[in-house]
Amino acid sequence: MAADSDPESEVFEITDFTTASEWERFVSRVEEVLNDWKLIVNSGGKLFPEKGEYSSGTWGEKSQEINFADFKFSITHYFLKQECEKDDGKDELEEDTFPLAMQDLLCMNNDFPPRAHCLVRWYGIREFVVISPGTNCEAIISESKCNLLLSSISISLANSSCQVPMFVQIQQKWRRMYIGECQGPGVRTEFEMVHLRKVPSQYNHLSGLLDIFKSKTGCTLSPLPPINIAIRFTYILQDWQQYSWPQQPPDFDTLLCGEVGGVEFGKLPFGACEEPISELHLATTWPHLTEGIVVDNDVYSDLDPLQAPHWSVRVRTVENPQCLLGDFLREFLKLCCRKESTEEVLGRGLAEEEGKENSDISSALSKLTEPAAAVPISKLSVSNMVHSARKHIQRHRRSDESPLNSDILNSILLYLFPDAAVEKSSEKTAKSNACGKTDQDKNSDYNLFLQMKSAPSDSLTYRLALCVCLVNFYHGGLRAVAHLWQEFVLELRYRWENNFLVYGLAGGPPDLRCCLLHQKLQMLNCCIERKRARDEARKVLEGSKERERCLSSGRQNSRSVPESTTAMTSSRLTREVSPGKSWDSWSDSEDEFFECLSDQEEMEAPHTHGGEDDSKIKAEGRMHPYNNMVLLNSTELLYVPVTQEPAPMTEDLLEEQSEVLAKLGTSAEGAHLRARMQSACLLSDMESFKAANPDCVLEDFVRWYSPRDYLEEEVVNENGSKMVKGELSARMKIPGNMWVEAWETARATPARRQRRLFDDTKEAEKVLHYLAMQKPADLSRHLLPCIFHAAILKLKEEESVEDIPSLKKTIQQATSQVSKLLHHPNHDYKKLEDFINQLMAVETVITRARSLKAKFAISEGEKAEDTEELEMFVSSLLEEPEVEVIGAGQGPAGSIIHRLFVNAQRAALLTPLEEDFSHAARTEDKKSTVGSSNVPDFPSPAGREVLLRTCVPRPASYSKALPQRLFCVLMRDEFRLAGAFSSDTSFF
Repeated sequence: MAADSDPESEVFEITDFTTASEWERFVSRVEEVLNDWKLIVNSGGKLFPEKGEYSSGTWGEKSQEINFADFKFSITHYFLKQECEKDDGKDELEEDTFPLAMQDLLCMNNDFPPRAHCLVRWYGIREFVVISPGTNCEAIISESKCNLLLSSISISLANSSCQVPMFVQIQQKWRRMYIGECQGPGVRTEFEMVHLRKVPSQYNHLSGLLDIFKSKTGCTLSPLPPINIAIRFTYILQDWQQYSWPQQPPDFDTLLCGEVGGVEFGKLPFGACEEPISELHLATTWPHLTEGIVVDNDVYSDLDPLQAPHWSVRVRTVENPQCLLGDFLREFLKLCCRKESTEEVLGRGLAEEEGKENSDISSALSKLTEPAAAVPISKLSVSNMVHSARKHIQRHRRSDESPLNSDILNSILLYLFPDAAVEKSSEKTAKSNACGKTDQDKNSDYNLFLQMKSAPSDSLTYRLALCVCLVNFYHGGLRAVAHLWQEFVLELRYRWENNFLVYGLAGGPPDLRCCLLHQKLQMLNCCIERKRARDEARKVLEGSKERERCLSSGRQNSRSVPESTTAMTSSRLTREVSPGKSWDSWSDSEDEFFECLSDQEEMEAPHTHGGEDDSKIKAEGRMHPYNNMVLLNSTELLYVPVTQEPAPMTEDLLEEQSEVLAKLGTSAEGAHLRARMQSACLLSDMESFKAANPDCVLEDFVRWYSPRDYLEEEVVNENGSKMVKGELSARMKIPGNMWVEAWETARATPARRQRRLFDDTKEAEKVLHYLAMQKPADLSRHLLPCIFHAAILKLKEEESVEDIPSLKKTIQQATSQVSKLLHHPNHDYKKLEDFINQLMAVETVITRARSLKAKFAISEGEKAEDTEELEMFVSSLLEEPEVEVIGAGQGPAGSIIHRLFVNAQRAALLTPLEEDFSHAARTEDKKSTVGSSNVPDFPSPAGREVLLRTCVPRPASYSKALPQRLFCVLMRDEFRLAGAFSSDTSFF
């Protein structure tokens, strides 16, 4: 007793029952999430969703993470987005109305949706919440843990008054096992599931499944309420033996034999190398059956797929099939990232041969200086020595060292330069360069190169890109590309040396809208054109002077005619030994020597011919009078002079020039120097103007060159008459004006005797040097826009044949995307790779369309309406997850599908020997749908789905009649029962 009365002897162990446990915190957290998502009240909605809405509608999803102690869960809300409709009062929900999920259990509008969450397919609900273990968390296998979670969600639903069904994922994730619950006013639905590997024999048919459903509902009413049955059998066709993939592989024999023309090299390959459609799934559905109408037990079955009222088809495609166009583009993009130079790629053997080539050229040049040269002049030209060295390289290089076969190389060069096969005359070359442009302008895709900054599709640059891409993929990769590029540059040098225009380039200055490589080739053509024009003018001038000398010498001494004739003959022979050879190319300082010679001849010309006034300066380089104007200080008409054309420039030269001008700064000296650099063309025009108008002044030049800088006004003179008086503008009167300085320094020199504004020899050598220094990777980067341009044109061409509307927009979006990428100086290869993947996706869709058209024999349709229906069916297969077959097994598409299954069944059961003998018979009897009497038309179904629904009182006979549902899946290696059983919680 003393111990009890002693306060110190009392044990102070206080258990605080107000402290929340981890389980209580978890339940509270779930309720908070339901509150946040506003799921605590019935959101309402249409009583029954429309037919097909689960597939065509948009599903929403939102997720959060919650913890149970240290275990992470993910809670996700799935819901079908519905358009807001006006509240007309008809669908107002009463307080004791069943939750929408319980009503959805009986809805027949969305049975077997082709694309939906598995819980939507099994239970037909439009909104639900799932709690699943977080990422990298263990599966919930323990039965006690499963029951704890199930009780947690049950308490959360009751506390929050939430009528949205909630599920917990248990067992391993691949099993897709869910248990859940839905609560309403006085009602509750329990979602249960059974998952086995094998189908029990007693439940392998409809009769056994009905027994399970009846026993689970436990209904004691008599007679039993009717059970609604929906059945779906799925058959899989994997054997496409009768309708093989129509894609033909590339003809390698034609490529290797050298019989390669524009058709082969001018087009990129296209199509999948393998069958892009792996399987066809046929679903035969009986949507509305009741018990007693159909018999399906272990002895007999009425479920014949040909008699099914609904057929639907889906195709299973091969993921990322190998496609030719995509492979070409990928390999070409890899080439852009290589680092090797041409010398490193082709090896030392080529460098040694190049050394021999250089020695041959140097010895040839040394022979030019020898006094007694017995070698013809044509043999001593640099271009011929280069080609002899090239032949020497090809002759001595071992066959195993040559990256490109000589036949293939010749075929490629002939495709790139088709004018080489005919006589290289100026008229033919000019025609070849001019043709094709007007025809291409009619093509809507021709201006695509402007958007992508590539090159016209009929140009040499475009054809070169196609050849490089083909050579890279088929004929040796990097080494073959380096070899082709070397031969290409040698061909360009040959054409420059021999005055042959480069085929396939539009005339005029470089087009800055094209890629830089195309601009360089156009610049080379400009150089050739200028050199040819100058040589032609020189020949005409020298010919006229030679005739004048002959005539004058004939007057003085008729006996000297045979000698002059001999001289003319020898000079003509000299010109003929080197056809097309530039007369200016024999000296590096041609401008100076020609200018001095011309000055002397021009000064002698007036005195030689004599005239009325020998002291008067002779006008030169006139074109025509300018608007009948008269010179200010003379009575002579003002003539428009022959001027030099401005120097063409490529975009890299323009950038260099702008950088140089910018570096001069803003000082007075820099500004003066900048003005002088920019006034070279102005000075040349002033000299030409002075030569054409000997008595002119600066005002005359301004009146022609810049009329707005010569101001005219009417004044009254001393006699009282009106006259027009003009003067230079204020800009021209500024002290130190560049125009005044240039006019004072300009000499009267016609354009043909001026120093060239555009040194074609120098610029051509710069272009050839630039091209020769390009690495294979540099070449590939230059040609990348052209390859993408060609790929898009190829896709557009192939798509127009198949007519797939959804792809038109995809191609257009990809084109605008890559146009932005290609305009950047530094390419983003990761984004370019993504672009190639987009093109491959388009290519895959087109090949799938062709495969399906071949399978369904659209071209063989007997009736126009059947062909149109089949085309719509194939188009729908490409765009929709599942397509209904009109007419089921009796329609045009259904008949073809039936025939496919029959042929596959017969082929699978026949022995190989019998198959060989019966191949011809099968081919002739393609359209027959009658199979062998011993062979069934269809194989065993790969999957069977049975959906049972009814509305019965549960758990007692006096309870409310509530929805009950059982979804059964029977497959070869899976047996699943997903049941939703409702019970009355008020009257039980």
